[in-house]
Amino acid sequence: MFKRVLIANRGEIAVRIIRACEELDIETVAIFSEADENALHVQLADHAVCVGSADATDSYLNKDSILRAALETGADAIHPGYGFLSEDADFAEQVTAHGITWIGPMPETIRLVGDKDVARASMQPSGIPMAKGSEPLKNNKEAIKMAKEVGYPVILKPVSGGGGKGMYVAHNEDDLKNILDALVDLKKTNYYFEHYIERSRHIEVQIVADNYGEVIHLGERECSIQRRNQKLLEESPSIALTHEMRKQVGTLAVKAAKSVHYSNVGTVEFLLDLKDNQFYFMEINPRIQVEHGVTEEVTGIDIVRTQIRIAAGEPLDITQADVHFQGHAIECRINAEDPDNNFMPSPGQITFLHEPSGPRVRFDSGVTAGLSIEPYYDSMIAKLIVHGRTRGDAIKIMQRALKEFRIDGVKTTISLHQKILSDSYFRTGNIDTQFIKKRIATYEAQKENGKNYFA
Repeated sequence: MFKRVLIANRGEIAVRIIRACEELDIETVAIFSEADENALHVQLADHAVCVGSADATDSYLNKDSILRAALETGADAIHPGYGFLSEDADFAEQVTAHGITWIGPMPETIRLVGDKDVARASMQPSGIPMAKGSEPLKNNKEAIKMAKEVGYPVILKPVSGGGGKGMYVAHNEDDLKNILDALVDLKKTNYYFEHYIERSRHIEVQIVADNYGEVIHLGERECSIQRRNQKLLEESPSIALTHEMRKQVGTLAVKAAKSVHYSNVGTVEFLLDLKDNQFYFMEINPRIQVEHGVTEEVTGIDIVRTQIRIAAGEPLDITQADVHFQGHAIECRINAEDPDNNFMPSPGQITFLHEPSGPRVRFDSGVTAGLSIEPYYDSMIAKLIVHGRTRGDAIKIMQRALKEFRIDGVKTTISLHQKILSDSYFRTGNIDTQFIKKRIATYEAQKENGKNYFA
Protein backbone atom coordinates (compact mmCIF):
# COMPACT_ATOMS: atom_id res chain seq x y z
CA MET A 1 0.00 0.00 0.00
CA PHE A 2 1.11 3.58 -0.59
CA LYS A 3 2.74 5.65 2.12
CA ARG A 4 1.87 9.11 0.74
CA VAL A 5 -0.58 10.23 -1.98
CA LEU A 6 -0.60 13.63 -3.64
CA ILE A 7 -4.07 14.82 -4.66
CA ALA A 8 -3.90 16.75 -7.90
CA ASN A 9 -7.23 18.48 -7.38
CA ARG A 10 -9.22 20.77 -5.10
CA GLY A 11 -12.66 21.18 -3.53
CA GLU A 12 -14.99 18.39 -2.49
CA ILE A 13 -13.27 15.62 -4.48
CA ALA A 14 -9.93 16.45 -2.82
CA VAL A 15 -11.63 16.24 0.59
CA ARG A 16 -13.25 12.95 -0.43
CA ILE A 17 -9.89 11.45 -1.40
CA ILE A 18 -8.27 12.67 1.83
CA ARG A 19 -10.96 10.87 3.82
CA ALA A 20 -10.37 7.62 1.94
CA CYS A 21 -6.60 7.89 2.47
CA GLU A 22 -7.05 8.55 6.19
CA GLU A 23 -9.01 5.31 6.51
CA LEU A 24 -6.23 3.45 4.69
CA ASP A 25 -3.51 5.01 6.89
CA ILE A 26 -2.03 6.87 3.94
CA GLU A 27 -0.56 10.37 4.33
CA THR A 28 -1.90 13.02 1.97
CA VAL A 29 -0.38 15.96 0.11
CA ALA A 30 -2.74 18.74 -0.98
CA ILE A 31 -1.84 21.11 -3.76
CA PHE A 32 -3.33 24.57 -3.85
CA SER A 33 -3.33 27.82 -5.76
CA GLU A 34 -2.69 31.18 -4.10
CA ALA A 35 -6.49 31.71 -4.03
CA ASP A 36 -7.00 28.41 -2.18
CA GLU A 37 -4.46 28.91 0.60
CA ASN A 38 -7.14 28.49 3.31
CA ALA A 39 -9.30 25.94 1.49
CA LEU A 40 -10.73 22.98 3.38
CA HIS A 41 -8.71 20.36 1.49
CA VAL A 42 -5.54 22.25 2.43
CA GLN A 43 -6.54 22.29 6.09
CA LEU A 44 -7.33 18.56 6.18
CA ALA A 45 -4.29 17.20 4.35
CA ASP A 46 -1.09 16.13 6.15
CA HIS A 47 1.05 18.26 3.84
CA ALA A 48 0.27 21.09 1.42
CA VAL A 49 2.18 22.70 -1.44
CA CYS A 50 1.34 25.88 -3.36
CA VAL A 51 1.65 25.15 -7.08
CA GLY A 52 0.83 28.53 -8.61
CA SER A 53 -1.41 31.55 -8.88
CA ALA A 54 -5.22 31.66 -8.86
CA ASP A 55 -5.26 31.00 -12.60
CA ALA A 56 -5.88 27.25 -12.97
CA THR A 57 -3.48 27.09 -15.92
CA ASP A 58 -0.70 28.22 -13.60
CA SER A 59 -1.69 25.92 -10.72
CA TYR A 60 -4.10 22.98 -11.00
CA LEU A 61 -3.21 22.46 -14.66
CA ASN A 62 0.51 23.12 -14.18
CA LYS A 63 1.94 19.64 -14.80
CA ASP A 64 5.55 20.50 -14.02
CA SER A 65 4.68 22.24 -10.77
CA ILE A 66 2.44 19.38 -9.61
CA LEU A 67 4.99 16.75 -10.49
CA ARG A 68 7.71 18.71 -8.71
CA ALA A 69 5.48 18.88 -5.60
CA ALA A 70 5.02 15.11 -5.69
CA LEU A 71 8.74 14.46 -5.95
CA GLU A 72 9.70 16.98 -3.26
CA THR A 73 7.17 15.60 -0.76
CA GLY A 74 8.03 11.97 -1.46
CA ALA A 75 4.57 11.02 -2.73
CA ASP A 76 4.51 7.53 -4.18
CA ALA A 77 1.15 8.01 -5.94
CA ILE A 78 -0.98 10.77 -7.47
CA HIS A 79 -4.77 10.77 -7.43
CA PRO A 80 -6.17 13.19 -10.06
CA GLY A 81 -9.81 13.19 -8.93
CA TYR A 82 -12.08 14.43 -11.73
CA GLY A 83 -11.68 17.40 -14.08
CA PHE A 84 -8.36 19.21 -14.41
CA LEU A 85 -5.70 16.60 -15.35
CA SER A 86 -7.70 13.43 -14.62
CA GLU A 87 -8.05 12.54 -18.31
CA ASP A 88 -4.67 13.80 -19.47
CA ALA A 89 -2.85 10.73 -20.78
CA ASP A 90 0.39 12.67 -21.31
CA PHE A 91 0.45 13.74 -17.66
CA ALA A 92 -0.30 10.19 -16.51
CA GLU A 93 2.69 9.04 -18.56
CA GLN A 94 4.90 11.73 -17.00
CA VAL A 95 3.85 10.60 -13.56
CA THR A 96 4.62 6.92 -14.16
CA ALA A 97 7.90 7.78 -15.92
CA HIS A 98 9.07 9.32 -12.62
CA GLY A 99 8.29 6.13 -10.71
CA ILE A 100 5.07 7.50 -9.19
CA THR A 101 1.87 5.48 -9.40
CA TRP A 102 -1.08 6.99 -11.25
CA ILE A 103 -4.35 6.21 -9.44
CA GLY A 104 -6.52 5.68 -12.49
CA PRO A 105 -6.56 3.83 -15.81
CA MET A 106 -3.37 3.31 -17.78
CA PRO A 107 -2.33 6.27 -19.98
CA GLU A 108 -2.93 4.28 -23.16
CA THR A 109 -6.48 3.51 -22.00
CA ILE A 110 -7.17 7.17 -21.19
CA ARG A 111 -5.93 8.09 -24.66
CA LEU A 112 -8.02 5.41 -26.36
CA VAL A 113 -11.35 6.15 -24.66
CA GLY A 114 -10.71 9.90 -24.76
CA ASP A 115 -10.90 9.80 -28.54
CA LYS A 116 -14.57 8.93 -29.07
CA ASP A 117 -14.03 7.98 -32.69
CA VAL A 118 -11.28 5.49 -31.79
CA ALA A 119 -13.24 4.19 -28.80
CA ARG A 120 -16.31 3.50 -30.94
CA ALA A 121 -14.15 1.68 -33.49
CA SER A 122 -12.54 -0.42 -30.74
CA MET A 123 -15.91 -1.57 -29.40
CA GLN A 124 -17.80 -2.24 -32.60
CA PRO A 125 -16.28 -5.75 -33.04
CA SER A 126 -17.70 -6.64 -29.60
CA GLY A 127 -21.23 -5.87 -30.77
CA ILE A 128 -21.74 -2.92 -28.41
CA PRO A 129 -24.85 -1.10 -29.76
CA MET A 130 -24.15 2.45 -30.94
CA ALA A 131 -26.15 5.24 -32.50
CA LYS A 132 -25.21 5.81 -36.14
CA GLY A 133 -22.22 8.14 -36.34
CA SER A 134 -19.70 9.72 -38.65
CA GLU A 135 -15.96 9.99 -39.03
CA PRO A 136 -14.28 13.16 -37.65
CA LEU A 137 -15.36 16.08 -39.84
CA LYS A 138 -12.86 17.91 -42.02
CA ASN A 139 -14.84 20.92 -43.26
CA ASN A 140 -18.32 22.42 -43.44
CA LYS A 141 -19.12 20.95 -46.84
CA GLU A 142 -18.30 17.44 -45.63
CA ALA A 143 -20.26 18.06 -42.43
CA ILE A 144 -23.45 18.87 -44.37
CA LYS A 145 -22.99 15.74 -46.49
CA MET A 146 -22.30 13.52 -43.45
CA ALA A 147 -25.30 14.85 -41.55
CA LYS A 148 -27.60 13.65 -44.33
CA GLU A 149 -26.00 10.20 -44.19
CA VAL A 150 -26.30 9.95 -40.41
CA GLY A 151 -29.87 11.29 -40.56
CA TYR A 152 -31.42 14.29 -38.83
CA PRO A 153 -31.63 15.19 -36.04
CA VAL A 154 -27.88 14.98 -35.42
CA ILE A 155 -25.72 15.93 -32.46
CA LEU A 156 -22.32 17.48 -33.13
CA LYS A 157 -19.80 16.29 -30.51
CA PRO A 158 -16.11 16.98 -29.87
CA VAL A 159 -14.00 13.88 -30.54
CA SER A 160 -12.13 14.52 -27.29
CA GLY A 161 -13.35 15.81 -23.94
CA GLY A 162 -16.43 15.10 -21.89
CA GLY A 163 -18.80 16.48 -19.31
CA GLY A 164 -21.44 17.32 -21.91
CA LYS A 165 -19.57 20.42 -23.10
CA GLY A 166 -19.35 21.69 -26.66
CA MET A 167 -22.31 19.72 -28.05
CA TYR A 168 -24.83 21.06 -30.56
CA VAL A 169 -28.08 19.58 -31.86
CA ALA A 170 -29.26 20.24 -35.42
CA HIS A 171 -32.77 19.21 -36.46
CA ASN A 172 -32.28 20.14 -40.10
CA GLU A 173 -29.73 21.54 -42.54
CA ASP A 174 -30.50 25.16 -41.71
CA ASP A 175 -29.83 24.46 -38.02
CA LEU A 176 -26.57 22.82 -38.93
CA LYS A 177 -25.40 25.68 -41.15
CA ASN A 178 -26.05 28.17 -38.34
CA ILE A 179 -24.06 26.01 -35.91
CA LEU A 180 -21.18 25.59 -38.36
CA ASP A 181 -21.06 29.35 -39.03
CA ALA A 182 -20.82 29.99 -35.28
CA LEU A 183 -18.06 27.41 -34.81
CA VAL A 184 -15.92 29.08 -37.53
CA ASP A 185 -13.10 26.49 -37.52
CA LEU A 186 -14.48 22.94 -37.51
CA LYS A 187 -11.09 21.23 -37.69
CA LYS A 188 -9.66 23.13 -34.73
CA THR A 189 -11.99 21.41 -32.25
CA ASN A 190 -12.35 18.15 -34.22
CA TYR A 191 -16.04 17.22 -34.19
CA TYR A 192 -18.05 14.22 -35.32
CA PHE A 193 -21.78 13.43 -35.69
CA GLU A 194 -24.08 10.98 -33.98
CA HIS A 195 -27.73 10.51 -34.75
CA TYR A 196 -29.58 12.38 -32.02
CA ILE A 197 -32.03 10.32 -29.99
CA GLU A 198 -34.69 12.86 -29.06
CA ARG A 199 -36.54 10.93 -26.33
CA SER A 200 -33.95 9.21 -24.21
CA ARG A 201 -32.78 8.59 -20.69
CA HIS A 202 -29.12 8.94 -19.73
CA ILE A 203 -28.07 5.71 -18.04
CA GLU A 204 -24.51 5.14 -16.87
CA VAL A 205 -22.91 2.09 -15.29
CA GLN A 206 -20.13 2.14 -12.69
CA ILE A 207 -17.38 -0.33 -13.52
CA VAL A 208 -14.50 -1.58 -11.39
CA ALA A 209 -11.56 -3.47 -12.91
CA ASP A 210 -8.34 -4.69 -11.34
CA ASN A 211 -4.98 -5.08 -13.06
CA TYR A 212 -5.50 -8.81 -13.62
CA GLY A 213 -8.45 -8.80 -16.01
CA GLU A 214 -11.28 -9.00 -13.49
CA VAL A 215 -14.12 -6.56 -14.29
CA ILE A 216 -17.41 -6.08 -12.43
CA HIS A 217 -20.13 -3.44 -12.41
CA LEU A 218 -21.77 -1.70 -9.46
CA GLY A 219 -25.11 -1.03 -11.08
CA GLU A 220 -26.50 1.93 -12.96
CA ARG A 221 -27.19 5.58 -12.29
CA GLU A 222 -29.98 7.66 -13.81
CA CYS A 223 -28.53 10.97 -15.04
CA SER A 224 -31.34 12.31 -17.20
CA ILE A 225 -31.89 15.51 -15.21
CA GLN A 226 -29.58 17.81 -17.14
CA ARG A 227 -29.32 21.39 -18.28
CA ARG A 228 -27.43 21.93 -21.54
CA ASN A 229 -25.96 18.44 -21.27
CA GLN A 230 -24.66 19.18 -17.74
CA LYS A 231 -25.93 16.82 -15.02
CA LEU A 232 -27.85 18.38 -12.15
CA LEU A 233 -29.31 15.44 -10.23
CA GLU A 234 -28.48 11.75 -10.27
CA GLU A 235 -30.05 8.69 -8.71
CA SER A 236 -29.54 4.98 -8.37
CA PRO A 237 -31.11 2.70 -9.37
CA SER A 238 -33.04 3.90 -12.42
CA ILE A 239 -36.73 3.09 -12.10
CA ALA A 240 -36.92 2.94 -15.91
CA LEU A 241 -35.13 -0.41 -15.97
CA THR A 242 -36.63 -3.83 -15.51
CA HIS A 243 -34.55 -6.60 -13.95
CA GLU A 244 -33.67 -7.88 -17.41
CA MET A 245 -32.73 -4.41 -18.71
CA ARG A 246 -30.53 -3.84 -15.66
CA LYS A 247 -28.76 -7.14 -16.28
CA GLN A 248 -28.38 -6.28 -19.97
CA VAL A 249 -26.82 -2.83 -19.49
CA GLY A 250 -24.48 -4.15 -16.78
CA THR A 251 -23.29 -6.88 -19.13
CA LEU A 252 -22.79 -4.33 -21.94
CA ALA A 253 -20.74 -2.09 -19.64
CA VAL A 254 -18.44 -4.94 -18.59
CA LYS A 255 -18.04 -5.99 -22.22
CA ALA A 256 -17.16 -2.41 -23.21
CA ALA A 257 -14.55 -2.19 -20.43
CA LYS A 258 -12.97 -5.50 -21.40
CA SER A 259 -12.83 -4.50 -25.07
CA VAL A 260 -10.39 -1.70 -24.19
CA HIS A 261 -8.55 -3.66 -21.45
CA TYR A 262 -9.78 -1.24 -18.80
CA SER A 263 -8.36 -1.13 -15.27
CA ASN A 264 -9.26 0.88 -12.15
CA VAL A 265 -12.71 2.51 -11.90
CA GLY A 266 -14.70 4.23 -14.61
CA THR A 267 -18.15 4.80 -16.01
CA VAL A 268 -19.71 3.49 -19.19
CA GLU A 269 -22.43 5.84 -20.41
CA PHE A 270 -25.46 4.89 -22.49
CA LEU A 271 -28.56 6.50 -23.92
CA LEU A 272 -31.77 4.50 -23.50
CA ASP A 273 -33.97 5.19 -26.52
CA LEU A 274 -37.51 5.43 -25.16
CA LYS A 275 -39.02 4.53 -28.53
CA ASP A 276 -37.73 0.98 -28.44
CA ASN A 277 -36.08 0.63 -24.98
CA GLN A 278 -32.70 -0.04 -26.60
CA PHE A 279 -29.37 1.01 -25.08
CA TYR A 280 -26.80 2.87 -27.19
CA PHE A 281 -23.20 3.36 -26.10
CA MET A 282 -22.02 6.96 -25.67
CA GLU A 283 -18.59 6.94 -24.00
CA ILE A 284 -16.36 5.66 -21.22
CA ASN A 285 -15.26 8.17 -18.60
CA PRO A 286 -11.81 7.06 -17.34
CA ARG A 287 -11.98 8.61 -13.86
CA ILE A 288 -14.02 8.87 -10.71
CA GLN A 289 -17.37 10.55 -11.42
CA VAL A 290 -18.92 13.43 -9.50
CA GLU A 291 -21.92 11.20 -8.84
CA HIS A 292 -20.07 8.15 -7.52
CA GLY A 293 -21.61 8.71 -4.07
CA VAL A 294 -25.06 7.46 -5.05
CA THR A 295 -23.55 4.13 -6.08
CA GLU A 296 -21.65 3.93 -2.80
CA GLU A 297 -24.90 4.46 -0.90
CA VAL A 298 -26.83 1.65 -2.61
CA THR A 299 -23.94 -0.85 -2.70
CA GLY A 300 -22.04 -0.03 0.49
CA ILE A 301 -18.80 -0.14 -1.53
CA ASP A 302 -16.26 2.67 -1.09
CA ILE A 303 -15.28 3.41 -4.69
CA VAL A 304 -12.41 5.79 -3.89
CA ARG A 305 -10.75 3.33 -1.52
CA THR A 306 -11.24 0.67 -4.20
CA GLN A 307 -9.44 2.91 -6.71
CA ILE A 308 -6.47 3.27 -4.40
CA ARG A 309 -6.25 -0.45 -3.65
CA ILE A 310 -6.37 -1.38 -7.33
CA ALA A 311 -3.63 1.15 -8.15
CA ALA A 312 -1.54 -0.39 -5.36
CA GLY A 313 -1.74 -3.73 -7.17
CA GLU A 314 -4.39 -5.45 -5.09
CA PRO A 315 -6.81 -7.77 -6.88
CA LEU A 316 -10.55 -7.23 -6.54
CA ASP A 317 -11.74 -8.86 -3.35
CA ILE A 318 -15.36 -9.13 -4.51
CA THR A 319 -17.10 -10.81 -7.43
CA GLN A 320 -20.19 -9.74 -9.32
CA ALA A 321 -22.25 -12.07 -7.13
CA ASP A 322 -21.06 -10.19 -4.03
CA VAL A 323 -22.56 -6.89 -5.24
CA HIS A 324 -25.97 -6.26 -3.70
CA PHE A 325 -28.20 -3.21 -4.04
CA GLN A 326 -30.24 -1.76 -1.21
CA GLY A 327 -32.70 1.12 -1.30
CA HIS A 328 -32.56 4.22 -3.48
CA ALA A 329 -30.07 7.12 -3.49
CA ILE A 330 -30.39 10.63 -4.94
CA GLU A 331 -27.71 13.29 -5.37
CA CYS A 332 -28.30 17.02 -5.93
CA ARG A 333 -25.37 19.09 -7.15
CA ILE A 334 -25.48 22.43 -5.36
CA ASN A 335 -23.68 25.13 -7.32
CA ALA A 336 -23.00 28.80 -6.66
CA GLU A 337 -25.20 29.91 -9.55
CA ASP A 338 -28.35 32.01 -9.83
CA PRO A 339 -31.11 29.93 -11.46
CA ASP A 340 -33.31 33.05 -11.64
CA ASN A 341 -30.67 34.87 -13.71
CA ASN A 342 -29.79 32.37 -16.44
CA PHE A 343 -27.56 30.43 -14.03
CA MET A 344 -24.99 33.20 -13.80
CA PRO A 345 -22.07 32.22 -11.54
CA SER A 346 -22.28 33.68 -8.02
CA PRO A 347 -18.77 33.81 -6.54
CA GLY A 348 -18.23 35.38 -3.15
CA GLN A 349 -17.64 34.70 0.52
CA ILE A 350 -19.89 32.25 2.35
CA THR A 351 -21.00 34.25 5.38
CA PHE A 352 -23.19 31.53 6.90
CA LEU A 353 -23.48 27.79 6.27
CA HIS A 354 -25.71 25.23 7.95
CA GLU A 355 -25.11 21.77 6.53
CA PRO A 356 -28.14 19.47 6.28
CA SER A 357 -27.74 16.30 8.32
CA GLY A 358 -29.79 13.68 10.12
CA PRO A 359 -30.62 10.08 9.22
CA ARG A 360 -29.60 8.94 5.72
CA VAL A 361 -28.15 12.31 4.64
CA ARG A 362 -24.60 12.70 3.28
CA PHE A 363 -22.99 16.08 2.63
CA ASP A 364 -19.86 16.05 0.43
CA SER A 365 -18.29 19.52 0.25
CA GLY A 366 -15.02 21.39 0.12
CA VAL A 367 -16.23 24.61 1.73
CA THR A 368 -17.02 26.02 5.17
CA ALA A 369 -18.45 29.32 6.43
CA GLY A 370 -15.89 32.10 5.96
CA LEU A 371 -14.37 30.59 2.82
CA SER A 372 -15.03 31.96 -0.64
CA ILE A 373 -16.37 30.48 -3.83
CA GLU A 374 -13.67 31.61 -6.22
CA PRO A 375 -14.55 32.82 -9.73
CA TYR A 376 -11.61 30.94 -11.24
CA TYR A 377 -12.90 27.38 -10.77
CA ASP A 378 -16.00 25.20 -10.96
CA SER A 379 -18.92 26.66 -9.01
CA MET A 380 -19.83 23.51 -7.08
CA ILE A 381 -20.47 24.10 -3.38
CA ALA A 382 -21.55 20.62 -2.33
CA LYS A 383 -23.08 17.33 -3.31
CA LEU A 384 -26.11 16.51 -1.20
CA ILE A 385 -26.77 12.76 -1.18
CA VAL A 386 -29.60 10.88 0.51
CA HIS A 387 -30.43 7.19 0.84
CA GLY A 388 -33.98 5.94 1.32
CA ARG A 389 -35.75 2.60 1.46
CA THR A 390 -37.58 3.48 -1.76
CA ARG A 391 -37.40 6.25 -4.36
CA GLY A 392 -40.35 8.00 -2.75
CA ASP A 393 -38.65 7.78 0.62
CA ALA A 394 -35.44 9.24 -0.86
CA ILE A 395 -37.35 12.14 -2.43
CA LYS A 396 -38.90 13.04 0.92
CA ILE A 397 -35.52 12.88 2.68
CA MET A 398 -33.95 15.07 -0.01
CA GLN A 399 -36.76 17.64 0.27
CA ARG A 400 -36.20 17.80 4.02
CA ALA A 401 -32.43 18.09 3.58
CA LEU A 402 -32.72 20.88 1.00
CA LYS A 403 -35.02 22.78 3.33
CA GLU A 404 -32.40 22.47 6.09
CA PHE A 405 -29.56 23.61 3.82
CA ARG A 406 -28.94 27.27 4.69
CA ILE A 407 -26.23 29.31 3.04
CA ASP A 408 -25.67 33.08 2.85
CA GLY A 409 -23.28 35.15 0.77
CA VAL A 410 -23.81 33.46 -2.60
CA LYS A 411 -26.75 32.48 -4.78
CA THR A 412 -27.30 28.73 -5.15
CA THR A 413 -29.25 26.17 -7.16
CA ILE A 414 -31.12 24.87 -4.08
CA SER A 415 -34.41 26.39 -5.31
CA LEU A 416 -34.06 24.66 -8.68
CA HIS A 417 -33.69 21.26 -7.00
CA GLN A 418 -36.74 21.97 -4.86
CA LYS A 419 -38.75 22.61 -8.03
CA ILE A 420 -37.48 19.41 -9.62
CA LEU A 421 -38.35 17.28 -6.59
CA SER A 422 -41.86 18.79 -6.42
CA ASP A 423 -42.63 18.13 -10.08
CA SER A 424 -45.30 15.47 -10.64
CA TYR A 425 -43.48 13.98 -13.64
CA PHE A 426 -40.23 13.66 -11.70
CA ARG A 427 -42.00 12.10 -8.74
CA THR A 428 -43.58 9.42 -10.92
CA GLY A 429 -40.28 8.84 -12.74
CA ASN A 430 -41.62 9.99 -16.09
CA ILE A 431 -38.45 11.83 -17.11
CA ASP A 432 -36.02 12.07 -20.00
CA THR A 433 -33.02 14.19 -20.94
CA GLN A 434 -35.34 17.04 -22.00
CA PHE A 435 -37.02 17.27 -18.59
CA ILE A 436 -35.45 20.58 -17.50
CA LYS A 437 -36.03 22.22 -20.88
CA LYS A 438 -39.66 21.12 -21.11
CA ARG A 439 -40.88 21.06 -17.50
CA ILE A 440 -38.88 23.62 -15.55
CA ALA A 441 -38.78 26.13 -18.42
CA THR A 442 -42.57 25.79 -18.69
CA TYR A 443 -42.88 26.37 -14.97
CA GLU A 444 -40.85 29.58 -15.19
CA ALA A 445 -42.95 30.86 -18.10
CA GLN A 446 -46.22 30.12 -16.33
CA LYS A 447 -44.96 31.61 -13.07
CA GLU A 448 -44.46 34.90 -14.89
CA ASN A 449 -48.10 34.72 -16.02
CA GLY A 450 -49.32 34.24 -12.45
CA LYS A 451 -50.01 30.51 -12.73
CA ASN A 452 -48.89 27.85 -10.26
CA TYR A 453 -47.50 25.09 -12.46
CA PHE A 454 -46.97 22.69 -9.55
CA ALA A 455 -50.45 23.06 -8.01
